Amino acid sequence: MAETSIPVDLTNPGHVFACLGFLEAADILLGDAQGGFDWADRAETTVRFSLSAQGHENPVAVVLEFLSVAEIKITVPKGWRPNKEPKKHDMQQAESGSQEEVAEFPSGSPDTASAMPIRLVGQRLPEGIVLSHWADGSSRNDFKLYSGNRSAFGIASRMLQGKQDIPRKGQNRGDMLTKGVAQLWEECREELVFQPFGTLTAMGGSFNFDPCCSWTAIGIGYSPDNQGHQVAGSPVVEVLAALGLQNSRPEVLERNRIRYSVWSTMFPIMLARVAMAGGLKTPHRRRFVFDLGLSGKNKIVTFAQEE
Repeated sequence: MAETSIPVDLTNPGHVFACLGFLEAADILLGDAQGGFDWADRAETTVRFSLSAQGHENPVAVVLEFLSVAEIKITVPKGWRPNKEPKKHDMQQAESGSQEEVAEFPSGSPDTASAMPIRLVGQRLPEGIVLSHWADGSSRNDFKLYSGNRSAFGIASRMLQGKQDIPRKGQNRGDMLTKGVAQLWEECREELVFQPFGTLTAMGGSFNFDPCCSWTAIGIGYSPDNQGHQVAGSPVVEVLAALGLQNSRPEVLERNRIRYSVWSTMFPIMLARVAMAGGLKTPHRRRFVFDLGLSGKNKIVTFAQEE
């Protein structure tokens, strides 16, 4: 078994969800993964998430390398056609991605392509890792925070592969406008493995899981979007938080008030899912509560307070 640890802010819901995402991915890629939080001295600046998995490879590095080269596929119901005319944005996203049909679709037939689940596929894992928590058809909160003409495919593409400008005259490829996990893996691999949540880059159009790059016009006094300004955040947090919610959800106390739990024991994935949702009353757990805010039509995660 190989074990490593990364720094984490327990008051950042995106960090905690992404830790569970790391555990999910490590279990799929390597097997027998376990994870838990270490807050031995209770100082929030020194809290770490420990992760172990089968084999001798660093599980954090294995997950990040997979994300850096993953191909994104759009999953649609077999024979699906939109109930309403798709927006130009949706058509562009569907045409630029690799679309695959499935016989069964848990949440019925979505109206537009923006709600379609995605699958991350790589040479190491041809069957891929599914991201579909917002469309699982269950009674749980879907935690779909993005809205409008954005799609999971488009967001994941930016988070993993970055965003390029339209090629100018004489260019084969456009300038890189924002970086994703692929660029960070190439440029600062050691730093990314050491502190994946703390390696920040300019971003736009995320899943809205990280309060570090969330904002409201009232809260900051203006709209960065209207001014063409970008905010810095972690694409690793955004992608892995989405994966962390694949099989587990935090407790919904009220409509927009949410609670999650963290644990100090090294748990396998099945127990970790229950622990984050608050289902394990272990003596070594801590609980945090946060509110979902609004930024236009989008919901955003805010920093949490410990109960």
